Amino acid sequence: MPNDKPLKPTSSPGRSDAEDAVRTLIRWAGDDPTREGLLDTPARVVRAFEEFCAGYKVDPLEYLERTFAEVDGYDEMVVLRDIRLETHCEHHMVPIIGKVHIGYLPDRRVVGISKLARVAEAYSKRLQIQETLTAQIANCIDNVLRPKGVAVVIEAQHQCMTTRGVHKPGVVMTTSRMLGAFRKSSDTRREFLSFIGNASAGSSV
Repeated sequence: MPNDKPLKPTSSPGRSDAEDAVRTLIRWAGDDPTREGLLDTPARVVRAFEEFCAGYKVDPLEYLERTFAEVDGYDEMVVLRDIRLETHCEHHMVPIIGKVHIGYLPDRRVVGISKLARVAEAYSKRLQIQETLTAQIANCIDNVLRPKGVAVVIEAQHQCMTTRGVHKPGVVMTTSRMLGAFRKSSDTRREFLSFIGNASAGSSV
């Protein structure tokens, strides 16, 4: 996937280049970037985008490197639900707001639950489409932990649809990625969906 790895720092323009781009956009919109209210806007926008796109400088796989084997034989489902999602649409660069649900079936080892949330956040702090984000989170967990199965469901509202274009607020898009036991077993899949309270996400990306 094109944005699956951290971006090399040398491929990024400088801060002054980014601020100049914001000034150009302000002028294109019809305003004056030198007026008092807009003087500091380029710097603020660049700082905001540093936060919005911080995931390009992170390798999410590193969050899962430390696992725990002393689980007294625990092999049931682990589910982390309602993880806050904030990302930006790669087509219009406007917010996508929602939540992520993650489940996996351990194979002798587990990972700290905060690390699952960090994986989701790392991928979300990039320009994204929801389908790709769903697959990236699931694939990362599957590739590193090698569990018996992984399930990821994302439910989100896209501001590119609610604030422009068709202007349809309140519409929620749901995507899912089911791997291993979650794909093979309808019972396992239903159990996960019952945990997250979503019976409509049975199809996988």
